[in-house]
Amino acid sequence: MTVLILLLAALVSACGSSASGPTVSNGKIQLKIMVGGLSKQIYLPNMLTQRLGYFAQEGLAVTLIDEASGQSAEDEVLAGQVDAGSGSYNHTIELQAAGKQMECVVQLDIAPGEAEIVATREAGQIRSVSDLKGKNLGVTELGSGTQTLTTVLLHKVGIAPNQVHFVPVGAGDTFIAALQQGKIDAGMTTEPTISRILASGIGKVLVDLRTPQTTQAALGGPYPFICVFMRNDYVNAHKDVVQKLVNAYVKTLKWIHSHTAEQIADMMPADYYAGNKQLYVTALQNQLAIFSPDGLMPTGGPEFVLSTEQQSNSSVQGKQIDLSTTYTNEFASKAS
Repeated sequence: MTVLILLLAALVSACGSSASGPTVSNGKIQLKIMVGGLSKQIYLPNMLTQRLGYFAQEGLAVTLIDEASGQSAEDEVLAGQVDAGSGSYNHTIELQAAGKQMECVVQLDIAPGEAEIVATREAGQIRSVSDLKGKNLGVTELGSGTQTLTTVLLHKVGIAPNQVHFVPVGAGDTFIAALQQGKIDAGMTTEPTISRILASGIGKVLVDLRTPQTTQAALGGPYPFICVFMRNDYVNAHKDVVQKLVNAYVKTLKWIHSHTAEQIADMMPADYYAGNKQLYVTALQNQLAIFSPDGLMPTGGPEFVLSTEQQSNSSVQGKQIDLSTTYTNEFASKAS
């Protein structure tokens, strides 16, 4: 009995736990990934990788956990409750400014895939970002990437964050309801919510960040957005596992760029269409360019994101940030 107990203890130690590393069950490495909104198109590579079977091909059993925003995913990764999170790259910079270390291991989106939407009833008064001063602005969650993007846009026209009212309204139906009910005058959201709003006539696009080109025009530089991030110490301790994970995502990114929007949509759960598959397909077609072709961090992207944070985020201003520890191309460059 004593020998058996010792053997079991050794096995548990070797496999690790959710807080310290991945476990192994039925021959598969068990991973939990928290995603800041699985049905949002900007997060599409997460579910698509699952449904294409690429996680399984790498010997991984991945549980995707749906959350309201990348902010929540960040918190759970830091707490060791999940192995990885999927959210916006800027979180890793903000965390380092707060003395914490997390890095993107594979870049999924090379542009935000977002838009600042203004309620149609307000469109006559809100014709540019400058007109947002004093307004109620919707974001998925306070501290989320949508709030960061909005703050950057406001900063460019001289509006401070405390000169607007940020309202957390989620995405999809809750964002649309907030716009309809007058709880927000404008807000930052994603596809397919954007196209649903435009089709219904309740809102109009004020600033378009749904392609790399429109993002460059609006922000003045490249803005890599959704990635998969993990704690730096976790990555350093489990490089073989991280490589398998990145291999799976890079296969998916290549698959995306060799298939049509309709073929991609066919792989997604039907409830992601929000009752209108054709609208979902059209929205996806219009922003396919946001998805990275190879999982690598775009050249100049981290530097530009840092510059926007230093200009518009008081928690980052004056802090020394080592960008080389906020992302890595080590695994994407080796992905097969």
